[in-house]
Amino acid sequence: MFIIIGFIVVIGSVLGGFVLSHGQIGALWQPYELLIIGGAAAGAFLVANPLKVVKACLGGIPRLLKGSHYKKSDYVDILAMLYDVLMKARREGMMAIERDVDEPASSELFQKYPKLLADKRLMEFTTDCLRLMVSGNFEAHELEQVLDIELETHSKEAGEPAHALQVLADSLPGFGIVAAVLGIVITMASIGGEAAEIGHHVAAALVGTFLGILLGYGFVGPLAAAMHHHAQEEAKAFEIIKMALVSSLRGYAPSVAVEFARKLLFSDMRPAFSDLDAHLRGKR
Repeated sequence: MFIIIGFIVVIGSVLGGFVLSHGQIGALWQPYELLIIGGAAAGAFLVANPLKVVKACLGGIPRLLKGSHYKKSDYVDILAMLYDVLMKARREGMMAIERDVDEPASSELFQKYPKLLADKRLMEFTTDCLRLMVSGNFEAHELEQVLDIELETHSKEAGEPAHALQVLADSLPGFGIVAAVLGIVITMASIGGEAAEIGHHVAAALVGTFLGILLGYGFVGPLAAAMHHHAQEEAKAFEIIKMALVSSLRGYAPSVAVEFARKLLFSDMRPAFSDLDAHLRGKR
């Protein structure tokens, strides 16, 4: 919602200021300039990025409009799920959760959290971590090192779409200049004709520069920044899983391990200690 509002503010401010300065909106409609800038930028984007990143960019924009993937209630569910798993492992031994880990879809432990169970990447990360713990061959620092490597890989992969869009945003002013230069070439070719026609060509060339800068800094650049923040927010879900499981492997009680994980959350998504404690007490 805020993305749409932001774009409306950008368009309204730019066009509103132009009109209030006695500009004519029709003068800004230069479809051929848009073709040059948009086509060249799209072509360069395809050259610079593998198909996986292109798809991630196209799929990431609609997700931005929906807002954060994980809400505060989802983080409460993740913490509660971790608490349930660690409590079972503490009471019955690590081998007691082996079947839950191998078949999460049929596990009563995970079936209590259908939204999390439907999140394939999150569940794969969780069960892979637990599987390493069940094997019993990892010390806490060894598991932490392995998970840090996986989280770093996940972070790089999640950040690729934002980086690709930022590179595109940085290139758009340049393509605007390309469109402007081509417009000047047309203008030079028309010298000797009517002054009005020459003025029209000069205006079209300047609009090319304007469009390149506006698209780069007013639209694509902010989208890249929003996608970067979105990726960082999603990474928190994986970080709290890592913290809780590593803390448990170090010998902390499930409630303490979950509290360590809660501390990692951003303030706007972090449930209060009393609220989470009351939620977990209801499970005991």
